[in-house]
Amino acid sequence: MSATFAVNALFAGKPQPLGPRGAPSSIVKSPVDTLTVHMDRTDEDEQANKRLHGGPEKVLHQFNPTNYLTLRKHFPEGEFSLGSIGENISVEGMDDATVYIGDIWKFGDVELQVSSPRAPCSKISQRFNIPNLDRFVGERGITGWYYRVIKTGTINLGDEVTLLHREDNTVNVHTLMQCAHTKADKALAGQLAQLTVLDDEWRQKCAKISLKAR
Repeated sequence: MSATFAVNALFAGKPQPLGPRGAPSSIVKSPVDTLTVHMDRTDEDEQANKRLHGGPEKVLHQFNPTNYLTLRKHFPEGEFSLGSIGENISVEGMDDATVYIGDIWKFGDVELQVSSPRAPCSKISQRFNIPNLDRFVGERGITGWYYRVIKTGTINLGDEVTLLHREDNTVNVHTLMQCAHTKADKALAGQLAQLTVLDDEWRQKCAKISLKAR
């Protein structure tokens, strides 16, 4: 269970108008050198809709930088760059297929636990003015993931990233996202609903999928 990487980029933003209605969003972020991490927030990043974003189960969002290659290939009109999908953390080598729900990762002196995938919303499509981009991200299972905080502190550019713990019976972020999106594997959804390290909101989603009539 040895895996070591390094922080390539960090991002933070403040709410600003987005989309045709000018609804406030913090998806537009700028590079920062440090994130000061508390149990339910960071000092540098601020969420606009605190009902759907932020809080103790969604303190930080990480997105695999390689996913931008997929987005550029399918949507050449999009101006995709690191940080542009709204992530806080970018680490080369960590992706949706190799990061598992419940993983505990150490970033410098901060310890974070993977709590759930990111549920892609319309803000992604509005950010790039590409209809159904959020649906594409969900279908491909390239949403990235959220962290809850185990140990507070600061994350800095270049910090070493190390896997500290992986659950015995868990699933990678990509598989969970695919299960929730396609709703086809009701048996797997039932198993995921019992995964205690998964965010309660996602456990409820999985439980509903497992109970739907075939």
